[in-house]
Amino acid sequence: MAAVSSGRSVMDPQGETGNGMSIDERFKQLYPNVDEEKTPLPRCWSTKDKYTYIGLSQNNLRVHYKGHGKTHRDAASVHATQPIPPTCGLYYFEVKIVSKGRDGYMGIGLSAHGVNLNRLPGWDKHSYGYHGDDGHTFCSSGTGQPYGPTFTTGDVIGCGVNLVDNTCFYTKNGHHLGTAFTDLPPNLYPTVGLQTPGEVVDANFGQEPFVFDIEDMMKELRSRTRLSIYDFPVPESQGEWQALLNRMVSTYLIHHGYCNTAEAFAHITDQPFTEDLTSIKNRQRILKLVLAGRMGEAIERTSRLYPGLLEHNQNLLFMLKCRQFVEMVNGSDVEVCPRKNLVYSPSYNTSSPNRPNSPIQTSVIQSTKSYSNNNKTATTASSKGSTVEELNSQNSAPPSAVAMNGNSDTAPPQIIRTDEDGGNSDVEMDTAEDVQNGHGDLCNGKMSGGCNNSSSNINTNGYQNGDSRTINSGCLETNFDDEDEDMDVDIPITRKCCKPAVERILEFGKELYSMSQRLDREFYEKHQKMLENAFSLLAYSNPWASPVGWQLDPSQREPVCASLNSAILESNNKPRRPPLEVAMVHAEELVRLMASSGLGACAFASISDLLEH
Repeated sequence: MAAVSSGRSVMDPQGETGNGMSIDERFKQLYPNVDEEKTPLPRCWSTKDKYTYIGLSQNNLRVHYKGHGKTHRDAASVHATQPIPPTCGLYYFEVKIVSKGRDGYMGIGLSAHGVNLNRLPGWDKHSYGYHGDDGHTFCSSGTGQPYGPTFTTGDVIGCGVNLVDNTCFYTKNGHHLGTAFTDLPPNLYPTVGLQTPGEVVDANFGQEPFVFDIEDMMKELRSRTRLSIYDFPVPESQGEWQALLNRMVSTYLIHHGYCNTAEAFAHITDQPFTEDLTSIKNRQRILKLVLAGRMGEAIERTSRLYPGLLEHNQNLLFMLKCRQFVEMVNGSDVEVCPRKNLVYSPSYNTSSPNRPNSPIQTSVIQSTKSYSNNNKTATTASSKGSTVEELNSQNSAPPSAVAMNGNSDTAPPQIIRTDEDGGNSDVEMDTAEDVQNGHGDLCNGKMSGGCNNSSSNINTNGYQNGDSRTINSGCLETNFDDEDEDMDVDIPITRKCCKPAVERILEFGKELYSMSQRLDREFYEKHQKMLENAFSLLAYSNPWASPVGWQLDPSQREPVCASLNSAILESNNKPRRPPLEVAMVHAEELVRLMASSGLGACAFASISDLLEH
């Protein structure tokens, strides 16, 4: 609550509220639909819009009278810094009477910009006030109307504006006094007026909890608005509306690749289902690869299944490759070559403080140091006559670990689970990063069914100083030539590579930069920003904790996934966005138009709330 005469200071409008919440958080809680960048909320009294006899103190929240106070010509008023935004829906502020002064000629209310401030609120046109000396309300007139009780020192008077029906009400010490004014114009300012010496009041614009329970009243208004939407009359041909809604839901499910759910929904709603399941599944597999961070595979599969799509959409291809660069740094993107029937079951610790829930704890910068050190070790050992087998032994990992570019951190893969027919599940997917720094890795050689071959316990270090090693096991057969067209997304795959990951990343970065120079100059700044963000990851020893580490968050794959999905659909002469999403966007835009038109009901017409209820 605002300050009292004992000297307790008024709340700093930029500080914290009494309940530990910041001022901004408190205002957001009260008025969630207000965009303060466009329509700031009143936070204190204005130092400009006040009469000479008004004095301000304590962060411009305390008002005191400093005039002569002999006649009504000595009255003085002050506005708040901003008008009340219509998107508040229901606005409220309170004024505590610190001292009624000599006569208690005080007025609390609202006024438009430009109103004479040498008057108490309510006496002039577009001015509205509730006066303490007689309890009367004044509506653009010098003649008052009986309304409520008088108020004096220690009382708390609240003023509320219902922007849905354009009415105003007052409260006294937490009690609602009823409607005072109707048919209010928009863009009114909170206003107080004083007239006799010794009058002092403090304002609470929401910095502190109110005496009156305004939030309960807001809930009631929100419920009333929701009911008016539900009760809106629907044409008699309601069946047609229902069929249209069913089709919108069905196209949404198909758009996002939920083929099983789409089939079930079509069956329940008696709709024909004529979509090509193979096409949906192909698109679903590609999107799962993107969400898993396996961009190289996603790009290759897209080019194979949809020839010419990426070639004719270079901006999309550039975005995909920028994401691929990020995933290479992240260790999620791998080079493509299938390995069939592998079962991965090593144990590992994912409690990395630098990168939560990830086995990777080094960046390409750290990998470069390890790679350099291993090269020196190998050179020294060779000069002493060491054999290749001894070098491999020095650089190999323990049975349950894989050496990544010379680093011995454990890095077992994680598997993306799909159903048996190659990724038919609608939403079940673990977007795990399964390979480190662009390298594929093998398990410890133990198959789930067991294997007693002499080579069954395999120590694999991924790459020996950048050179790939051939694995020979009697029970492990890998075909690097024939790619399985129906390969499940969850099979970890790799390609033989003669260079360490860091060199391949740098070469890929050069190719990416070269590609950016050939793209449409219209999007030059956007492309350069994407490159700058991606390349900046290489500047940090721990990129996941860096200022640009947000790029490594799996959630950043989602907009890339959405763009690729839309492009594929558009290439098949389908809409880029499903009608249901378009309808949602239209509804949200209508709410914004309501706000810009000053319709207070927009504050309670929340699309998300309507869907939840």
